[in-house]
Amino acid sequence: MFKKDQFVVYPAQGVGIVENITEKEVGGLKTEFYIIRILSNNGTVMVPIANAENVGLRCVCNPKHAKKVLAYLADWSDFKGYAGQNWNRRYREYGEKLKSGDLFDVAYVLKELILISKDKELSFGERRLMEQAMNLICSELSLSLNKDVEDIKNEIKEIFKDILEQEK
Repeated sequence: MFKKDQFVVYPAQGVGIVENITEKEVGGLKTEFYIIRILSNNGTVMVPIANAENVGLRCVCNPKHAKKVLAYLADWSDFKGYAGQNWNRRYREYGEKLKSGDLFDVAYVLKELILISKDKELSFGERRLMEQAMNLICSELSLSLNKDVEDIKNEIKEIFKDILEQEK
């Protein structure tokens, strides 16, 4: 169970803070909810406490895990490329990974899209997914590693420096 003022991660939305724990009547049943303010867009979500695990609500990763994610981004050995995959299939796959709540899945999407951009110009949708993945990773790692979001973004850009410079 999460506590008031605790940072949590809501899949595909990113880091939020539990602002309140409240009870509401829904369909004649009293249900407890987490009221979570999403930091990136200042939006609010209500998550039933009984369903929190099913929707992927979780704690911010620990620093050891965050460092593993950065190391994973730097290891390109698992890059498959996009040969034979059409954009729709990749878009659905990437969307599912972003919704999974698993930080390594989000890192996979970011890494794949950056590496794909080495060979072809990304579409608007691909760029949007890449930006979403970057924001999800940076917001969580900044909290976990107690660094500024821009510092984390710069670390990631440094990992992919050669590729990102080619895009310009």
